[in-house]
Amino acid sequence: MLNQGLISRVKELNLDKKTHFSGSSPPEIFIGRQDYPNVYSGILSPVEHGNTEKFSSPESWFKHKYKIEQIMEYRSKLIYSRFKTNIKSVQANPLVKPLSEIAMSNKSVSAEFFLERPAKFAPIHEASVPLIGNPAPLKKLRLEENPKIEKNVDYIVSDEKLKSNEGIKYLYESNVTITNIVKILSAGLLGIKEQRKMVPTRWAITAVDDTLSRELLEKIKYYPEMSEIRLFNSEYLGNHYEILLIPDTFSFEVIEISLKNNGVWKDHESIFGRKKYAEDVTGAYYANRLAVCEYLNEIRRQAKCIILREVRPEYNVPLGVGILREVSRDAFTKYPEKFQSVSEALKKAEERLKQPVVNFVEQSILLKDHGKQKKLTDWN
Repeated sequence: MLNQGLISRVKELNLDKKTHFSGSSPPEIFIGRQDYPNVYSGILSPVEHGNTEKFSSPESWFKHKYKIEQIMEYRSKLIYSRFKTNIKSVQANPLVKPLSEIAMSNKSVSAEFFLERPAKFAPIHEASVPLIGNPAPLKKLRLEENPKIEKNVDYIVSDEKLKSNEGIKYLYESNVTITNIVKILSAGLLGIKEQRKMVPTRWAITAVDDTLSRELLEKIKYYPEMSEIRLFNSEYLGNHYEILLIPDTFSFEVIEISLKNNGVWKDHESIFGRKKYAEDVTGAYYANRLAVCEYLNEIRRQAKCIILREVRPEYNVPLGVGILREVSRDAFTKYPEKFQSVSEALKKAEERLKQPVVNFVEQSILLKDHGKQKKLTDWN
């Protein structure tokens, strides 16, 4: 039903007939990973001008509490004008320069697109990003205005001796949004000059969340332990989060359960971190970890962190990792509920869940180990 509705929207807007159009990219780029290192790269833009940020930004969607139908309406209007290129040979392709300028912009950018043939509704299935439904081969691209690029972004992109992780850290500390940092990294605009290359968007999202949370953890592991059990919660578009913080050295776990098909996904780490990618939870794991680390760094404490995500039936189309980052961040803007015991906290969480909390408890590695290992302070 969803695909039929989007196909109808494409025909209604005549997107399947246009080989030439002008519009304002939100701004948004997407670098694919199929056939790596020779990947599809491109710009998403509607056939309209002005501020089109709402077509693309998870931060904006969450702030305005847009419904799934609204977001899908915006996404259906975007044409993904793309071209094939090698991730390292970007300078040889004349289409890369305007793509890079769009990636650096923090405001919508007006551009003129010339396509080899019209867009065709063919959804790109990539759970880390919102729906991309109208790909079309790009022949020529002309920017119709100068992109609005922040000074801090221009400064870091121009520094060709700075490592990419340092560039990510600098942009984050300069209050550049995660979404924009991802675009800049994905376009191959960060890092030492000889090492720069395009990064598939899915990998770039995880790289940014992972890099920033690791950086924060270098501070967090030296903070004193939290003195009380705290519980936080947040919900948006069928994604319900209960986040439990327990006094202990830092460890982290995400458990996701779908009410639609009873699917379970889980990953965890100790104070020593992860050596392998979180294959089960995937990108959401790192986005959730960043939200937790931002909070712990803010209060100057460390804790055992257990995230319970209940995926409800109304979340019927993937909207990307960015949405989940914002929902989990939102939980920490609220005053925490405090408890004397883990069982009391879990009982409170169950009041908001639509399933028994034991479903999560039975899946948790950290809760099974809780209280079994003695601390040095226990021997005093």
